Amino acid sequence: METLLIAGLGNPGPKYQWTRHNAGFLFLDRLAHLEGLSITRKQFGGLTAEWERKGKRLVLLKPQTFMNLSGRSIMPALQFYKLKPEQLIVVHDEIDLPLGTARLKQGGGHGGQNGLRSIMEQLGRADFIRLRLGIGRPLQGEVTNHVLSSFTPVEMEGFAKVLDGALEMLETALDEGVPKAMSLYNNKKYLEG
Repeated sequence: METLLIAGLGNPGPKYQWTRHNAGFLFLDRLAHLEGLSITRKQFGGLTAEWERKGKRLVLLKPQTFMNLSGRSIMPALQFYKLKPEQLIVVHDEIDLPLGTARLKQGGGHGGQNGLRSIMEQLGRADFIRLRLGIGRPLQGEVTNHVLSSFTPVEMEGFAKVLDGALEMLETALDEGVPKAMSLYNNKKYLEG
C-alpha cells in the first residue's frame, strides 16, 4: 500500500489554536472531523493519525515542535515510513496569497515561511508538495503580529470554505495527480471580493 505523509503546520497549545499561522493544523482538524479521525497518537514529536483512502495510507501529522522547528518532527516520520520527499505534502499558511485562496505547488523556496525553512534544512531539498492556504498580508504593521493573530469570526467563517475547497484539491491530487489538481483549483477563489 502506498504511504504518503500529510503534515499540517502550526503551533501547539490553545493560545495559538485559531491563529492564521495554524492554518495547517486547522486543515487537518477539518479533515479529521469529516473522516471521523482523531489526531492524538504521540509520535515523531507530534500528533498523528492514519487515514486509509482508496488504497493509500495517509499519515496525518501535526508537529508539536512549534512552527520554526517543524522539520524536526517531519524528518523522523519520513524516515520511519521510508518515504521520499515527493511523498510528503505540507499544508501551511501563505502570507503571499489572499484570504480565500488555496494553491498546490511542487517544490520552490520557503518565501520566509519558517516551518518550510526548517523542513528544507532537515531534508536538504525542497521538492515536496505544498498545499498553501492564503491568509493575506497585513496592510500595515508587523507580519509576525499578523500571522500570530487570530482570525476574526467573519474571517473564520470564510476560511472554513477555503478549508473545504483545499480538501477537494487534496483529494483530486491523491486521485488524479498534482498537475490535474493544480489546473482545476489553483485559480479558484472561495470568497467573494
